[in-house]
Amino acid sequence: MQVVHERCCGLAVHKQSVVACVLIPLAADKPLRFVRTFSTMTADLLARDDWLRELRVEQVALESTGMFWRPVFNLLEDGRTITLVNPRNMKAVPGRKTAVKDSEWIADLLRHGLLQPSFIPPKPIRELRELTRYRKTLVQERADVVNRIQKVLETANIKLASVASDVLGKSGRAMLDAIVNGEEDPATLAELARRGLRSKLPELQQALKGRVAAHHRFLLARLLEQIDFLDGLIGKVQLEIEARLRPYAEAGERLQTIPGLGPLAAAIIIAEIGVDMSRFAAAKHLASWAGLCPGNRESGGKKLSGRMRKGNVWLRGVLTDVAWSVARTKENYLAAQYQRLAQRRGGKRAALATAHSVLRIIYYMLRDGTT
Repeated sequence: MQVVHERCCGLAVHKQSVVACVLIPLAADKPLRFVRTFSTMTADLLARDDWLRELRVEQVALESTGMFWRPVFNLLEDGRTITLVNPRNMKAVPGRKTAVKDSEWIADLLRHGLLQPSFIPPKPIRELRELTRYRKTLVQERADVVNRIQKVLETANIKLASVASDVLGKSGRAMLDAIVNGEEDPATLAELARRGLRSKLPELQQALKGRVAAHHRFLLARLLEQIDFLDGLIGKVQLEIEARLRPYAEAGERLQTIPGLGPLAAAIIIAEIGVDMSRFAAAKHLASWAGLCPGNRESGGKKLSGRMRKGNVWLRGVLTDVAWSVARTKENYLAAQYQRLAQRRGGKRAALATAHSVLRIIYYMLRDGTT
């Protein structure tokens, strides 16, 4: 078999240890092997880095094992070509499985060019990605707290959500604060309504007549404090995201010319795929990586399940949100596509198909610098 990389290293990464196998050319059919085990502490990882430099190794491969590969990758990426591989794509032949054998197998596959690298964006994009994912996690936590508030109100016989569309809007928040402070009169609470909600004062008085006990007020006070904390945290994370988006402001503005795609969606998309589309061979490869195309499964001439692969759930989620936003617009191609498919295939499949189209548009826009 042809040798692609004569000097290479395979890493078997675990939580507490990293086994490195280095292959150096000795003969055409049998390279010289060096195997060493390092701990995952920073000092030992730096020692492994020095060891690889002494052996003049510039090609390194490792598996994407949970989160454990990241500190190893961070200390190796400078000055080397790192191949991060999905373990599913390099299962070894049956037999004894040890860390040493894993590292030797990875090194052997890398030596013959049989490993398909995973997409790893540049460091600034990876840092932005961590921030956008953290922000989404905080938003989900806030939604969970809002649901807990609604649960407490229901147990206290307060039916505010049946009248007000947003329990934590300005009117709803004023009523909740008054309830926490001991106010029980439904008429007084209803008078805190603002703007359009004031047209529903009789319904509000009925909804705010309940049985609020001391423990309900205690729970509401703590949950409202948690909401305020999460709101402040989300605001701080958003400011950091905006600061790191400045080098990609031009790309973000171009992405926002797509119907239904706003500033936050543009930030998440840039954080997930970057702005360099040369990393993907074509738009269809990007769609496959994101998990936004049908599965390709066929055996014996029979078409099997077309279920999509998991792909990048963060990117697929934001693109699906964009598709639902597009569905509420008019007079553009994407909205027409959604409406046409929804009539035949249903709203959910139409949304995924529209998200696929949006992603292909994004690919060409970032590749060609167009709007």
